[in-house]
Amino acid sequence: MAKLLKKEFRLFTHPTSWMFLAFGAMVLIPGYPMYVPLFWVTLGLFYACLSARENNDLYYTLLLPVRKRDAVRARGLYFALMELLQLLVCAVFAILRGALKIGPNPAGMDANLAFFGLGLILMGLFNLLFLPRLYKNPSAVGKPFLVVTLLVFAYIVAAEVCCFVVPFFRDVLDTPDPQHLGAKLTVLIAGAALFAALTALGTRRAEKLFEKVDL
Repeated sequence: MAKLLKKEFRLFTHPTSWMFLAFGAMVLIPGYPMYVPLFWVTLGLFYACLSARENNDLYYTLLLPVRKRDAVRARGLYFALMELLQLLVCAVFAILRGALKIGPNPAGMDANLAFFGLGLILMGLFNLLFLPRLYKNPSAVGKPFLVVTLLVFAYIVAAEVCCFVVPFFRDVLDTPDPQHLGAKLTVLIAGAALFAALTALGTRRAEKLFEKVDL
């Protein structure tokens, strides 16, 4: 698995993926939806999948002494690592935002611990929805990504609306750290657990679907 993961980073990664990591700096923009920087990592993954299709990456991978399920697991782990890296970059700029005293975000969720918990859920949902669609028909990348992106943005809109209409979000979660630290840590831990579970479920479903694909 380590060698397959090394192959993912060396051959599968698209140059835009590294460029989009820098978009975590958008967390510094006053009055900007904090979830949008998280979208860019999914776009980088899409470009990587598109490039891999054009370069026959799956055919190359399956010529190696690996099982189909191992190829899918390496891809799922790669997705998760890139998403966590994006969240880490956002966290660095969130800390800088606090140091610069930019203030609360009038556009929705503040860049706090609860935001990262909800962001982890967002990434987990993307993996759950996109990976099975990708491996059900590896030659079709655009339509699955479009469908999943619409669902992801529905989650983003719902999460942002909650900051204005749901008292728990508005008065507890959407506040500067370290206010309501216990509740925010609970959301962060729950988000991490859901991220792991949803990614695992999406990967397992993708494995089963890919086993049926005749390349």
